[in-house]
Amino acid sequence: MITIIADENISYAEEAFSSFGNLKLLPGREIKRNNLLDADALIVRSITKVNKDLLEGTRVKFVGTATIGTDHIDLDYLQKNNIYFADAKGCNADAVAEYVFTALSEILISGKNSFDELTIGIIGVGNIGSRIVKLSKSLGMNVLQNDPPLKRKTGSSDFVDLNKLYDADIITLHVPLNLEGEDKTYHLFDESSLSKLKENCIIINASRGAVVDNQSLIRMTDKKNFRIVLDVWENEPLINAELLKKVFLGTPHIAGYSLEGKVNGTVMIHDALGKFLNKNSEWIPNLPAAANSTIKIEPDTDLIEELNKAFQISYDIKEDDKKVRKLIELDKGGQAKYFDSLRRNYPLRREFNNYTVVIDRNRKNLEKVFKVFRFKVELI
Repeated sequence: MITIIADENISYAEEAFSSFGNLKLLPGREIKRNNLLDADALIVRSITKVNKDLLEGTRVKFVGTATIGTDHIDLDYLQKNNIYFADAKGCNADAVAEYVFTALSEILISGKNSFDELTIGIIGVGNIGSRIVKLSKSLGMNVLQNDPPLKRKTGSSDFVDLNKLYDADIITLHVPLNLEGEDKTYHLFDESSLSKLKENCIIINASRGAVVDNQSLIRMTDKKNFRIVLDVWENEPLINAELLKKVFLGTPHIAGYSLEGKVNGTVMIHDALGKFLNKNSEWIPNLPAAANSTIKIEPDTDLIEELNKAFQISYDIKEDDKKVRKLIELDKGGQAKYFDSLRRNYPLRREFNNYTVVIDRNRKNLEKVFKVFRFKVELI
């Protein structure tokens, strides 16, 4: 029987992985080399750095991460040492796209803007970015897409150079963290590139913290009055409290933390481990019904108000912002522990497809918009 070490905060980990062998659950930051000496498989989240220091001298031959990002994994080391690797790319793509539009609706409703007046620049058009393209177009927004690897691969004229996005009203980032190379994204937005963005630009980062130079963001926000939404931060869990004071909305790296997104990730790694072990083990989690799942839209509201109401009922992003701001009152040691605790104890939200929007039959034109966002629609 094999031994599996897994992060205790992976949703349904006990149910998903115990059938494969002897399962030990540990806090992600406490997974160390001495825990792995007799382990055959390791399953982590993004807070565990998987590299030579962690794995050398162990018998681990399978590594899975229940996350979409892999910058915490030394892929070269795994390949050189014939260690099987699996990730969960795309598992929480819907959750992150929903986070972006929930945040955006809060900004736009506060400024009395409408979606179809705005240009959105989407940087990174993979699993998440492609969803945001679709949703943006459904709202009548002017969409600019930047993804150099995809442009090279497809040759499509849909993709434009980064400098074409500097006049956009909204910049939203959905790229991996690449520290070097042709597609380097580390500090993709530094002081120089931030200075080229228009005044009052909305900047949303739900990718990796270091894609944006946080110190430069502080300085340029003072000059250009950016409206910032940050879910990811440099140097997590010790984030910059001064930057937190300046953002419109701040959250503790939870954009993808829906129940469905988490469970999708667990299912993907479960299936990969079964494939690695050549063991057929079907696992279909039984998820509970969402609470308060019916949303009635009033007949005399406009689109931004209708969407904002539906988004808020599904996901109260302002409550997450309120909680993370308590970090400002703590000392640095307390800040890091508090940031981690918000992630560890996060009450997983439910995705839009769990909710039914009730619309007046005379406003049937709204049906298509809500369905693009995966809401169920009932006309009355």
